[in-house]
Amino acid sequence: MQSVWKSDFSIDMDTPKSTRNYYFEDLSVGQHFETDTHTVSEDEIKAFAAAFDPQPFHLDEQLARDTLFGGLAASGWHTAAITMRLLVDLGIPTGGLIGMGGEIAWPRPTRPGDTLRVASEVLEVTPPRSHTDRGTVLIRNRIRNQHDEVVQEFTGRLIVRRRPMTE
Repeated sequence: MQSVWKSDFSIDMDTPKSTRNYYFEDLSVGQHFETDTHTVSEDEIKAFAAAFDPQPFHLDEQLARDTLFGGLAASGWHTAAITMRLLVDLGIPTGGLIGMGGEIAWPRPTRPGDTLRVASEVLEVTPPRSHTDRGTVLIRNRIRNQHDEVVQEFTGRLIVRRRPMTE
């Protein structure tokens, strides 16, 4: 049985801000990056939840008070989507942010009014073995609110293109 649903989700964000592209050779272990910020509104939390994660603690302040969260909280997937947008705005590896898997955790909820930023650190840079046009990079992303509390941690392995050899 196929589920049918309609989403009216929309968010008013400009086009990506950066045209900076990184090649494999531009990344090194210990390198740090920090994004701009995004402030999460109550309306945005509810709109995302209604479209993609319609649980009471994401949709209704009153119902959310009696849950583990003790109040309205953004979906973890909403926080992950904001993370992706902030990373794209910062500048992305040439060819895109192409993941090979990773681990994600949400140690505390994102709340209405939270201002999020992403701090990234390159943990590993692995040269290509069989595909000489790309390597892999392991990056830890810590997403913090305005109180410097971590609301999400994501460590992921990315495929990153190598800089083309000039003739």
